[in-house]
Amino acid sequence: MDFLRDLTIKKFHDGLLEKKFSALEVTEAYLAHIKSKDGEIGAYLSCAEVSARKQAESVDLAVAKDETVSTLAGVPMGIKDCILVKGLPATAASKILEHYTASYDAHVIENLKSNGAVFLGKTNLDEFAMGSSTENSAFKTTKNPHDLTRVAGGSSGGSAASVAAHFSLGALGSDTGGSIRLPASFCGVVGLSPTYGSVSRSGVIAMASSLDQVGPLAKTAEDAAIIFNAIKGHDVLDATSAPLEHANYDEKELLAPDFKKLKDLTVGLPDEYFIDGLEPEVRDAMETTIETLKAEGFSFKTVSLPHTKYALSVYYIIVPAEVSSNLAKFDGIRYARDAKAAADSKNLTDLYFKQRGAGFGAESKRRIILGTYVLSSGYYDAYYEKAQRVRTLIKRDFDEAFKKVDVMLTPVAPMTAFKIGERAADPLAMYLTDVLSIPAKLGGLPAVSIPTKPMSRLAKGELPVGFQLIGKKWREADILGIGQYYEKIIH
Repeated sequence: MDFLRDLTIKKFHDGLLEKKFSALEVTEAYLAHIKSKDGEIGAYLSCAEVSARKQAESVDLAVAKDETVSTLAGVPMGIKDCILVKGLPATAASKILEHYTASYDAHVIENLKSNGAVFLGKTNLDEFAMGSSTENSAFKTTKNPHDLTRVAGGSSGGSAASVAAHFSLGALGSDTGGSIRLPASFCGVVGLSPTYGSVSRSGVIAMASSLDQVGPLAKTAEDAAIIFNAIKGHDVLDATSAPLEHANYDEKELLAPDFKKLKDLTVGLPDEYFIDGLEPEVRDAMETTIETLKAEGFSFKTVSLPHTKYALSVYYIIVPAEVSSNLAKFDGIRYARDAKAAADSKNLTDLYFKQRGAGFGAESKRRIILGTYVLSSGYYDAYYEKAQRVRTLIKRDFDEAFKKVDVMLTPVAPMTAFKIGERAADPLAMYLTDVLSIPAKLGGLPAVSIPTKPMSRLAKGELPVGFQLIGKKWREADILGIGQYYEKIIH
């Protein structure tokens, strides 16, 4: 266990090449640890022991032949269960897809396979990625590894918990409003939501197509950069995937940042994010982080994002609208939850009640109904169209602010991980969890959650807090670079 706790992707790669251990040995150690401890945490919905061993053995064979292997070769990873991996379950944590097995790989999985990554299994999430606590899963609630009475965050709670509990060396999640960054903050790991269009969504079960984005969760910003570098890039099968010339990523800048150059960046502090509602632990952690970076020579400037106050309302109009469209395909015919119920149905209405009515959970139904309403005749202009106009104003706020600063630093959430069940009965209280992570998504911007303290330095009973760095489009190198610099000075 101590061996897994200290492992990073870079350490794993160096040890693999130096033949201190094999990829299979490390994979077996992770599988054994999952089998022993995941029963109390619930990070995984399914494990892929047979295929994981085969992937690890393939990497070991390449190393034995002294072939050049990727930095990710043999790295054991957890994959959020809304991302398709051929031959593995893809339930999106919903009863309606309980028996579905993926028939092809998502583009990000193809990229990871070409780099030799090992997939340990599929991680838990809020159903169809709808939620902030992973309590909306149809199968189990993922608990926070730091306090089993608290949530892991959502919707990528299983992926974040798998990294924090040392059930994986890295993981993939998806972020629509904060679903990577929030669980990363709650669990004390790094979580990157990349620029919209930088990572393909092909083969990812869609929730809100104009916002969904796949990204990494990892122990360090360096590890997150390694995973992001492998999964980014244009994909002809995804109409929202950006052409490479737009992104213009520099691999060296991503993987080997110039710390001296990073200090020339000006960091913005948006007034609207440092609100009275911040928990004292979060406020104190933010102040300490800012002072730490100031002492290292980083310059700060206050900026304003005046339309931030509308972001939550805009998000919860746009997202349900897109949900209602995207989930229409799960009609109980093409993805039959219960073949007998389908056969016994008297008519289409009866079929829908038996399949969709019983297959979707409460939050999915809530968003489908809300989305259908705001898109309906007579309400489209009043709600959906108006929300899109305000979204444009939020984007313009960021554009104006980024004329004065290079990155922005904010809290990820107003609170630390809350108790399981504390917000489950109050949808509005749950939605407020994402109030500080949503604006960057509406702007299509890259944002990362970095732990204010490494897990090894958390006092007994102390909960993790993440700080958020928001960058300009295609400038993941800036926020990940500052994250790496911060880790270097606090460790």
